[in-house]
Amino acid sequence: MLDVTDLHAYYGKSHILQGVNLNIKEGEIVALLGRNGVGRSTTCKAVMGEVPPQGSVKFKGQEIAGKKAYEVANLGIGYVPENRDIFPGLTTRQNLILGLKPGQKDSSGRWSMENMFEMFSNLRERADVEASVLSGGEQQMLTMCRTLMGDPDLIMIDEPTEGLSPQMTQKVAELLQEIAKRGISTLLVEQKLAIALDIAHRVYVMGHGQVVFEGTPQDLRDRDDVRKEWLEV
Repeated sequence: MLDVTDLHAYYGKSHILQGVNLNIKEGEIVALLGRNGVGRSTTCKAVMGEVPPQGSVKFKGQEIAGKKAYEVANLGIGYVPENRDIFPGLTTRQNLILGLKPGQKDSSGRWSMENMFEMFSNLRERADVEASVLSGGEQQMLTMCRTLMGDPDLIMIDEPTEGLSPQMTQKVAELLQEIAKRGISTLLVEQKLAIALDIAHRVYVMGHGQVVFEGTPQDLRDRDDVRKEWLEV
């Protein structure tokens, strides 16, 4: 589904990504782990075209490195950024509608607005109020649901559980598992090791702009040295 090879990215003269290699299969949840500042979010932005990438980014066999962000989105990649980019002056319902691709109808994809309301009753109750009054957890749900409304084949989600209550964190985990059941691939950038290891099929650990470990969740559980050097504060 996604094949990233020798990916480099810069912010000005700062060399952030220094040859990242990773791949994601159809319906697979892949966790991208590492301390803050190692390039996890930049990896997502480079795939999405928000940061100019150098190297190869192939999506379903097609080279997409160098395409604009809206072109990448139209090809079938969804992106949920860390900062929950909702439209605060619009209602919850209007935010969800904005997730649809041009010409797409609400019921034409794998996800409909009714699906979202069934999974998250809070969003149904607040469907016609401005998104600015939603709690942080509800805004996170709204951002993820809005992205799914565009019916992506792959979704990249950056720190979805940051600042959420345990109950809302569990809701996020359930949604991620439901996404995988529907055949959608997921790249999950996550700080909480427990949730990542519980739901991911494979994990990558980043350090200094490169992938320093790849394996299954159990492989990482067995590697105290990797966790101590690259993950633990």
